[in-house]
Amino acid sequence: MNRNLWLLALCQGLFLTNNVTFIAINGLVGFSLAPLGWMATLPVMGYVVGGALSTGLVAKTQQRFGRKRSFQMGLLVALASSLLCAYAAVSRNFWLLCTATVVAGYYNANANLYRFAAAELTTLAGREKAVSLVMAGGLLGAVLGPNLAAQTRTLTSVPFAGAYLALAVVALLSLAVLAFIEFPPTPPKKSAHGGRPLTEIMRQPAFIVAAATAALGYGVMNLLMAATPLAMQQCSLPFADVALVLEWHVIGMFAPGFFTGHLIKRFGALPIMGVGVALNALCIMVALSGVDLQQFLIALFLLGVGWNFLFTGSTTLSLQTYSPEEKDRAQGALNFLVFATLALSSFASGVLVTTRGWQLLNVGSLLPLALTAAALVWLGLHPGRAQAV
Repeated sequence: MNRNLWLLALCQGLFLTNNVTFIAINGLVGFSLAPLGWMATLPVMGYVVGGALSTGLVAKTQQRFGRKRSFQMGLLVALASSLLCAYAAVSRNFWLLCTATVVAGYYNANANLYRFAAAELTTLAGREKAVSLVMAGGLLGAVLGPNLAAQTRTLTSVPFAGAYLALAVVALLSLAVLAFIEFPPTPPKKSAHGGRPLTEIMRQPAFIVAAATAALGYGVMNLLMAATPLAMQQCSLPFADVALVLEWHVIGMFAPGFFTGHLIKRFGALPIMGVGVALNALCIMVALSGVDLQQFLIALFLLGVGWNFLFTGSTTLSLQTYSPEEKDRAQGALNFLVFATLALSSFASGVLVTTRGWQLLNVGSLLPLALTAAALVWLGLHPGRAQAV
């Protein structure tokens, strides 16, 4: 654990501040501007669609310019897109808001590589803890994001325009922190093609399960999280309660980062990921038990912890499936699959919660959760498991 890791963890926290604020307000701003109610979460969807569309470009910029310059480019996009979102809110232009969030997706795809960069800032023996520590930096976003949304939503005469302006300041702060991080140089390619073809990397059982569990685990989390502000609004709960629920949800997502790496090191990735699936199932049971504040609060907290176990485990698992010269294409493929699933879950979230309700949304989450569990069991029974985990 070193200075570069702690600074990268701070960048992760500022990145999650952006994400949590977007999730807290984009659906509500979208609902106030959208021509039809079911379109409310299209700005949320735009953020992850932009991320999916940017994964290839991000992989190329990472390879060409290195970690630091590529991350700086992402933050410049975050700055510009936040200002564009603010203008869209002021001008009451729904489609401009959607466009701005798609542009912001480049930052989303870029900063999602912080967790992989963490493994490069330490020794081979410490990479599980390094990934976990940097993800724990999201705790800053847990506290700052919801409160930033709540405190700045009336900063201007246009609701939430001030929150978008505040995110521009967050991007500038993150640029300042990133300037002090020293990343190792990009390793030279061992062949003209820089390692194995992507199709060969993706055929590995460990890669298949790492990608599937990361995508499905993140998809379930996003399906429920993106719908929460709208569901709580439908239940006549105030925005202060929405901010509180999201705060504890993101605390659940990243507080375990201080010990998840130790657990994976001791018990292995698959058992910890299995616990994550069980916590997600418990979240759905609590959510189905009622729609008072306490049910939303407990369910979303459990959802966050379950996501942490699944996502940290899948990231650690994936690190063993590619060599340094293959990392850009492998990580790009992983992020694309995650963002594609997030795009689908973001759209489904808005449609289901506004047309079918919170209860059906939770019941529908059981299917991808069952598929996640099946993937873990499949790898656990696979003959090559010892080489993958």
